[in-house]
Amino acid sequence: MKKIHLLLIKAFIRPFAVTFFIVMFILLMFFLFKYVDDLIGKGFEWYVIAELMMYASASNVAMALPLAILLSSIMTFGNLGENYELVAIKSAGVSLRKAMQPLLVLIVGLAVASFFFSDYMLPKANLKYGSLLWDVRNKKLSFLIKPGVFNNSIPGYSMRVERKGEGAIDSLYGIMIYDHSSGNGIPQIIMAEKGKMSKTSDGNYMVLNLVNGVRYQEAGSNNGAYNPRQTLTRMRFKQTEVKFDFSSFKDMTRTQEQNFKNNAPMLNRKELLQRRDSLSKGLDSIGKVLQTNAQYYFKQSTTVKGYSKVNTPAKTINGSVLDVIPKDQKVQALQSAFDQIDALKQTIKGQLPDYEFRSKEVLKAKIEYQRKYTLAVSCLLLFFIGAPLGAIIRKGGLGLPVVIAVIFFLVYHIISTVAEKSAKEGSLDPVIGMWMAVIILTPVGVFLTYKATVDSALFDLDYYKQLVVGLFKKLFNRNKAVGVENQ
Repeated sequence: MKKIHLLLIKAFIRPFAVTFFIVMFILLMFFLFKYVDDLIGKGFEWYVIAELMMYASASNVAMALPLAILLSSIMTFGNLGENYELVAIKSAGVSLRKAMQPLLVLIVGLAVASFFFSDYMLPKANLKYGSLLWDVRNKKLSFLIKPGVFNNSIPGYSMRVERKGEGAIDSLYGIMIYDHSSGNGIPQIIMAEKGKMSKTSDGNYMVLNLVNGVRYQEAGSNNGAYNPRQTLTRMRFKQTEVKFDFSSFKDMTRTQEQNFKNNAPMLNRKELLQRRDSLSKGLDSIGKVLQTNAQYYFKQSTTVKGYSKVNTPAKTINGSVLDVIPKDQKVQALQSAFDQIDALKQTIKGQLPDYEFRSKEVLKAKIEYQRKYTLAVSCLLLFFIGAPLGAIIRKGGLGLPVVIAVIFFLVYHIISTVAEKSAKEGSLDPVIGMWMAVIILTPVGVFLTYKATVDSALFDLDYYKQLVVGLFKKLFNRNKAVGVENQ
């Protein structure tokens, strides 16, 4: 049995490692395609992009690990069935259930490791990934110039160009620059036909060489006093240069990670429970405040200072309440009622955004708390789907197993995504939403495991062909017998 266990583990580990890294590579390519405009052409060092991709790969483990387990389990048992090794194992008296035990122990170990990864490592990776991605997407660059749009990324300057040179990003045409660096509130305007950008050797300054232009400069007033005779200076030039301070854009400023700490994906189980409790207390306090305000506006006083309380029976009003109010006081009473209702509406309207925000954050905390467990359980579930499927179809390689694995994983992913979205919107309980895919696919795994243990020909086309041919033969023989009896 030890040799058989070793054979099965070796047969599983190789395709698992290959498929896991292939899926991770595909997901990283999707990440690069999504953020290519934020990463390419902004002057980032290679290690910044590599660090961002490393954190993105950690966040993709939740999708790559279950898919790799499903695909590798189908390939493993499919190869064993195709090479008749599974038949040899069964002929030796080892059932499929016993043959799956070593792999089951390995999968349980992977599931436990994924649980601790999602609870301890993944929140830290999400925190660093979120903060770094924010800094990358919001980095200001002096050379990020779009034609026809004023660019204010350079402090003290506003620049607009009509077009860029074809094939050369440093060639500009139709340049207009507003220079606010003097600090007197009057900008200096520079217009040129064309220009070319370059950086100094130390990288602290960007130099813009301008050709065939004009400079407009208006003199400011002396000591803030009004001067009716303002002077406007106009200077034409054949060639000049403008130097911009590039040192503030040389290195990317990192935002403190604590600013992103309150997001649910960046918290572990203990922190999620604390955040859920604090948000729930906040919701309760908002509800109490609204209840107190409503009681304040609509509570009627039954006593007056200086007078004793007199118990009188309740008065029955026939018809409308307005009929009881004297005519000379109806307008005042209606206006007072409208004012109270309007004040209560404004109070509720002011508290409603905070209440909705806290409610959504409570749902997110509950969803992320359940996600810590669903990753581990999904690994076990997809193994019990993949291993019986491989034993039934008896096809190895990357052909049919990949197609079947992708179909089952898409079903799992679509169900989990739709249910999670419904849970975030509040139309479905967070616990049910996060476990919906597991609840639906568990009977499928049980059914496939049972069919594999009894050697069912569930996906054997020859079996179905023989079955159809046998049915037609029976029908033909029955019709023939009926015809003979009629004769």
